[in-house]
Amino acid sequence: MLTTLIIFGLIAAGANILGGLSLVPPRLQSNYRRFLKYLLALGAGFMLAVTLFEILPKTVVLWQQKSGMDVESLSMPMVLLLAGYLLTQFVEHTIAPHFHLGEEMHCDDDEHHHASLSTSSAYTAVGGLLVHTFFDGVTIAAASQIDAKVGVLVFIAVLLHKFPEGFTIGSMVLAAGKGSREVMVTTTLLGLTTFLGVLIFYFVGAGLPSVTAYALPVAGGVTLYVAASDLIPEVNHHGGRNALVSLAIFAGVGLFFATHELLHSAF
Repeated sequence: MLTTLIIFGLIAAGANILGGLSLVPPRLQSNYRRFLKYLLALGAGFMLAVTLFEILPKTVVLWQQKSGMDVESLSMPMVLLLAGYLLTQFVEHTIAPHFHLGEEMHCDDDEHHHASLSTSSAYTAVGGLLVHTFFDGVTIAAASQIDAKVGVLVFIAVLLHKFPEGFTIGSMVLAAGKGSREVMVTTTLLGLTTFLGVLIFYFVGAGLPSVTAYALPVAGGVTLYVAASDLIPEVNHHGGRNALVSLAIFAGVGLFFATHELLHSAF
């Protein structure tokens, strides 16, 4: 399992870095922004389905096995789920400013970046996103501890929003007047945090199996927030009345069920 998790962590981290690298050269930025709204919509649908059809049911089963069939025992995991959701809300909208895909970045005719965002705001956003990316890694590892199939599904859900995530944070760094070197450093740090989330939870979970019962619902709350309160509003913001964007959300849900059936046959 460790080898698989390392591969998952490295691929997810690499997607963060590729998202930032896509900002070079600058003439490709507008093309990527048009493409990213569809990838975000696909990821939103997939992630929402994973949360509701895999993470939440597996959390209920885990706690019923832990505490018997007493329905009262489910109050704790639901509190943890809510805590994960509210923690993400607090980090993203209290500690870090809200931002949209690439909209912080403005270029003149010579394609030079102006500092349209303060350095402190940009790096505050980075700090907030580091918490989110750490929980990306925790979610992958916690799901994999429960079931290999669920681990793969959660990995795909995380991976689908990693490239847009790297693009977004890279655009904020550029908007703060920094260069491509700072973009590379920042997106690498995001990727590294995801990878550390995978490794740290794996070793903690291996030593304390009961930790998974507490971490999975928290990670589920984080995932639910990202899907329903981050990605879908972002898709609506960029997609407007474009029906194809909405259909991409449904396609993400369909992709989940198709992948679920393929994995069910494989495992």
